[in-house]
Amino acid sequence: MMTRRECLALAGQAGAALALAPRLLGAQPQGELIKRPIPATGEELPIIGLGSSATFSAAAREEDYETLRSVLEAMLAKGGTVFDTAPSYGASEEVAGRIVNQIGAQERIFWATKLNVAGRGGESADRAAARRQVETSIERLGREPVDLIQVHNLADMQTQFSILREYKQEGRVRYIGTTTTFKPQYEALEQCMLEEPLDFIGIDYAVDNLSAEERIFPIAQDRGIAVMVYMPFGRTRLWQRVEGVEVPEWAREFGAETWAQFFLKFAASHPAVTVVTPATSRPHHMEDNMQAAYGRLPDEAERRRMIEFIESLPS
Repeated sequence: MMTRRECLALAGQAGAALALAPRLLGAQPQGELIKRPIPATGEELPIIGLGSSATFSAAAREEDYETLRSVLEAMLAKGGTVFDTAPSYGASEEVAGRIVNQIGAQERIFWATKLNVAGRGGESADRAAARRQVETSIERLGREPVDLIQVHNLADMQTQFSILREYKQEGRVRYIGTTTTFKPQYEALEQCMLEEPLDFIGIDYAVDNLSAEERIFPIAQDRGIAVMVYMPFGRTRLWQRVEGVEVPEWAREFGAETWAQFFLKFAASHPAVTVVTPATSRPHHMEDNMQAAYGRLPDEAERRRMIEFIESLPS
């Protein structure tokens, strides 16, 4: 699988990528930080955050604390606050919690984590084990209430979402929801959105992956559910597709100077989307990502042009 760094290298931009870091670190973003309200409360979040799967998770497993600390600090320095993690992302939650406490950023981070305790042999999830997992997540952050906990991939909603409702009623979790990045689960997600009191959902969405627009996003808008977007780069799929291709000049009209900004501004520009959380383990990539949260977002005509441009490239 080609990584973002490899894509840049193969495009003959390895030296430029190295030069990008100091330039972005010292750059002042143009315009104001774009925020979107959480429908349930009106609380506003920056449209770009940080995920902790993939490369972030790999760095956490290698105990590369200094690098990950730099990533979190880079997000905070540019006004980002949303950090999305899960106990199932290896050491990501534990390491991030430790760093957040070390830098005294507990009150600055919007901490989004997940709950997923699988049942055995088709049985329901163990309620005691699920509660232990929630308690561990709360302890790692060192702050109550935790901002958001979502049931991971719709796993045993009957058992696990009921536990999250209890935590919310107790005032120990502010927002609750569920996630999926698997299209066969979309129908179940739709039903859940219509029947359960969800504050958030998490779902995959990208310029070449528009399935969520068909039914998921309209339901979220009708029901007042916040949307957290995962996989705005299609894992590494989009990086492979734009290998050797320059960002079109017209994308600079809405402030997209790099492909990361192009992809992130597209995902964030759908009116149903609250926040986009791409994962990274590199501070200069975090800086690049955060630039997408400034200036303006593409309008509907520009969104169509972005889709058509990517569709014109070999897949």
